[in-house]
Amino acid sequence: MSTAVDVASKASGKLANYFALQTAFEKALEKAITDGNVELLVKEYNSFTANTEHDKRLPMDHAFRVLLMNRLDDDVQRIGDLVHLSVDATRAEIVSNTIPVVLLIDTFDVVTLDKCQEIFRFVEELVEVWKEEIFFASCKNNILRMCNDLLRRLSRTQNTVFCGRILLFLSKFFPFSERSGLNIVSEFNLDNFTEYGLDSKDHDESDNKELEDTAEDIPLKIDYDLYCKFWSLQDFFRNPNQCYNKAQWKMFQMHAENILQSFSSFKLEDVRQSGSDSASEAGQAMEVDEEAVDAAAVTAVIKANHFFAKFLTNPKLLALQLSDANFRRAVLVQFLILFQYLQVSVKFKSDAYTLTADQADFIKETESRVYKLLEETPPYGKRFARTVHHMLVREEMWNNWKNEGCKEFKKPEEPAPNEEDLKPPPSKKPRRPLGDALRDAARNGKFFLGNDNLTRLWNYSPDNLQACKSEQRNFLPLLETYLETPHEKIDPAFEWRALRLLARQTPHFFTSLSQPSSKISDYLEQVRKRLIRDKEPKPAALLSSNSSETVNHAHAEGEQDATVALQDAEPEQDLEVEDNEPVVEEVDEVPAHEKPLMVTKEHIEEVAPLIGEPWMKVGKKIGFTNDELLFFQMEHSTANVACVQMLTNWISDDDDATLDNWAYMLEGLEMNKAAEAVKAIIEREKSGGSTAAPAVPSATDNDVEVLSD
Repeated sequence: MSTAVDVASKASGKLANYFALQTAFEKALEKAITDGNVELLVKEYNSFTANTEHDKRLPMDHAFRVLLMNRLDDDVQRIGDLVHLSVDATRAEIVSNTIPVVLLIDTFDVVTLDKCQEIFRFVEELVEVWKEEIFFASCKNNILRMCNDLLRRLSRTQNTVFCGRILLFLSKFFPFSERSGLNIVSEFNLDNFTEYGLDSKDHDESDNKELEDTAEDIPLKIDYDLYCKFWSLQDFFRNPNQCYNKAQWKMFQMHAENILQSFSSFKLEDVRQSGSDSASEAGQAMEVDEEAVDAAAVTAVIKANHFFAKFLTNPKLLALQLSDANFRRAVLVQFLILFQYLQVSVKFKSDAYTLTADQADFIKETESRVYKLLEETPPYGKRFARTVHHMLVREEMWNNWKNEGCKEFKKPEEPAPNEEDLKPPPSKKPRRPLGDALRDAARNGKFFLGNDNLTRLWNYSPDNLQACKSEQRNFLPLLETYLETPHEKIDPAFEWRALRLLARQTPHFFTSLSQPSSKISDYLEQVRKRLIRDKEPKPAALLSSNSSETVNHAHAEGEQDATVALQDAEPEQDLEVEDNEPVVEEVDEVPAHEKPLMVTKEHIEEVAPLIGEPWMKVGKKIGFTNDELLFFQMEHSTANVACVQMLTNWISDDDDATLDNWAYMLEGLEMNKAAEAVKAIIEREKSGGSTAAPAVPSATDNDVEVLSD
């Protein structure tokens, strides 16, 4: 019947009454939701041409609200579809601007809290929509009222996560300068009391005994006195202005000192060190790279679900709470927040609230102590301490913003262009052709390299190679001067440079010595003394000696002087020969240079099981990067196989992969068993090589044979 009336009203162009419009809009709304298209609803709305916009908009609003009540028992997603359709209808100007928020308010008023938590995600998804000009001015009060009604229904302890979601949504929705969301006068929530302890008449020695029994596993004496001191600090955290009272400050200082001393004496262990073998292998992999450790810390924080909306103050729980890293961090961060408030300048803080010099010194000292305790609290203590410090620095910036009157954030305006900026850029000079420049430079005997600095450098001298040999370019110091410079007794860098200069400037570096010094510093000292003796003038008796003796015995004297430089021994008597006879010296045959023993794959398979789990240390010593070590670990299931593969790659790429270097490397890493095994291989290889080599007759006479007529 109503359908016939609607058709007749449209056809005749007569006014339709309120109920006829509502019925027609409800049917069109059902089709629009099914198809997900608001155009069907707009078409139905525009079909009633005889009615005014005001007459049609009210029935359309009512149709949305009636359809919502019919869908409350349906799936949550269907309610969300209706809200999204109402947003599109608002933009099409066929409903009131507030109808999407009104639908949400009606829904939250009649459904349970669990369902409210599911439906609220549609409010969060549309936060950018609510900021649009068409919605913000008319809906902001309704949205604020809706959120406050939800917060009044929720419990801060039971529905903590949902309360946090609502507050985060409000912070995203309202601008920073919104006065309703700011604590302008810096008031504290003084109603947040922390109840603890027992009545004095109920407290006796049995309570102390009971508290001590709960703390048998920790190295800390827990009694009723410590319990009361610990929880009394929460009153100072609740109202920091109490610290400006001398008596209250004295109490806070004493209690804080006792609690921080308890934390210092009772250190927590890192639970990551205990666990399965897979966990230990993962920990070993994370130690390879600091960035991997940071990534693991972020992952652990995301997976963790620790949150305490309100502390439990039962005396029997204190021992467990002191052993909990999250609880300890919460208390230490409270200290830091309190210290920051006492030190910063707050606009609405009373002028009488000032710190004395002693109080400021105590806060500064205690603050560094708290940061140190945070770094020592596992897991990832240092990273957590850095994060807290960064957050407090940001908080100080927000405090300065409030002191300046909470100015609205605006993008900086672009400066007006100057007259000079409006002037067209000067025309570029035509560049000289490259061929002309090269031709002119060649005619003048110069170089042209296309760059001013390079051209000036290459034209510095007519002969560049001769210019490189100039004395002005010799920056090496003299060996005698360098050895006299003050330095530490054991300085590897100094010793390395001294040996380089010795090999470059004097022949003493190549002198064969029978007993070389065990320390480079002692050797350099002897060389320095030798150089001083060489500069001293020779006695007259030596200058008048026969020149033929000097020619025949120069080589012997050089060897004897080198021996004196290290052993301070007397030189042997020179042998005199006739001038017209040659001198033949018989010396020990120097064995040929032995070929270094290279590491083979058989050696690796023999020694790798002795290296075991710390094979990554050997890889770092060899020169593999962290990424390469992680690759070996992921590609091979056991440490032995990964170690064999790593060492195989080493011997194939490194020409210095000798058994001697390997043994020296393992000794430096304190892998004594593996080092002994490599040494045994060296002895085995040498003994096998000596038996196979032919016998070489050794010289038994080192005397000098004198040939004469």
